[in-house]
Formats: sequence, structure tokens, C-alpha cells
Amino acid sequence: MSNVMDMDERYNPFTGKRIVPGVDDVVPASAAMGLEPPRFCEQCGRRMIVQVSPDGWWAKCSRHGVIDSARLEYR
Repeated sequence: MSNVMDMDERYNPFTGKRIVPGVDDVVPASAAMGLEPPRFCEQCGRRMIVQVSPDGWWAKCSRHGVIDSARLEYR
């Protein structure tokens, strides 16, 4: 595989499986409703450290850093 192809790969943040175009990607019902934080990095598929609090959550990938619920609300 080339490095360009590796950069285009995406992973399901709830299952960690690589997303393949044209193949159904199952998302847990609680995640689809916005009740579950991501558990896997979308860029590399690695399991993340996740902390949930009453006012949100944050998740940290050892390679790609931290994302949090407050940043995602503005998308």
C-alpha cells in the first residue's frame, strides 16, 4: 500500500473497523442517537482512552491526539 492510500482510509469510531465504500457499516443504536462517545480513532482504528463526564466526553488517540464533545458540537 502507498502512503497516499493509507491517508484516505477511515475507520468506524464505534467499532474500529475500516470503512469500505459500498459496504454497509453498522453503527450501534446508542451511537446513532448520539448517546455514545467514539471508542476508536477514525484515522487509524486504534482504541482510544475515553473519559465521560456529566457535561460531555473526551477521547485520546496515542497517535492523533484528543477530540472532545464540545469541539464536535460546532461542526
